[in-house]
Amino acid sequence: MTNTRIKTLLGVATIVASFVGGAAYAKADSLEDIMQVGIDRTKAALTSQGKIDRLADETRDLLADYKTVMKQVEGLRVYNARLDRQIANQERRIGDIDQSISDAAIIQRQIPPLVTRMLDGLDQFIDLDMPFDLDTRKGNIEAVRANLDRSDVTSAEAFRQILELYSIELQYGRGIEAYSDTIAVDGAEREVDMLRIGRVALVAQTTDGAETRAWNNDARAWESLSSADYSTAVRKAVRIAKKQATIELLNMPIAAPEAN
Repeated sequence: MTNTRIKTLLGVATIVASFVGGAAYAKADSLEDIMQVGIDRTKAALTSQGKIDRLADETRDLLADYKTVMKQVEGLRVYNARLDRQIANQERRIGDIDQSISDAAIIQRQIPPLVTRMLDGLDQFIDLDMPFDLDTRKGNIEAVRANLDRSDVTSAEAFRQILELYSIELQYGRGIEAYSDTIAVDGAEREVDMLRIGRVALVAQTTDGAETRAWNNDARAWESLSSADYSTAVRKAVRIAKKQATIELLNMPIAAPEAN
């Protein structure tokens, strides 16, 4: 082989090597670009996923807040509905109170004459009743009657006092009582032990036990009782009323009931 041919072959080989090397370099650049694109896409995907996760969290938080607010709104609706019912009831009560105030003014004007009539009726009743505790009973009536003219005693208080007197009179018919008093015996004042059994019997016995008398409400007078029949029984009844003896059955001068 001649030198010229050898040089030609070396030149071709150099050209081919240069071409192959350039192609390989070009291929390497393409792979790096592709890998860089993939990396960039991955980074972009991660950034997008972060945004998506953040938006999802915000959406979840907003939904939770919305549900909480809706529960509060529903609670407020129920609360407001209850307030509306309460306000309606209060308005009705206000109307009732206004009407009561108007009626009270009328009633207040009617109470004093009513109390006066009740006092007069009670005074008359005591006059017709058995004569026991007269000083106390009459004194209570006069005290209430005097209060009617006092400016510091309201009509309602006067009415309460007269009702209390009626209640006291009612209690007199349910109990037994013994106390000391003075009555006229044969034209002379005598100290006696007085025994009241409800309103069915009023008996007086002199302190020496010599005389025993019972009140006849029809005759409005004291009638003498047989000492043999009633003296001992009345003395025991007085001790029972004073809680000085145990309760037992005794023979008492009880007035017979009247037929209707």
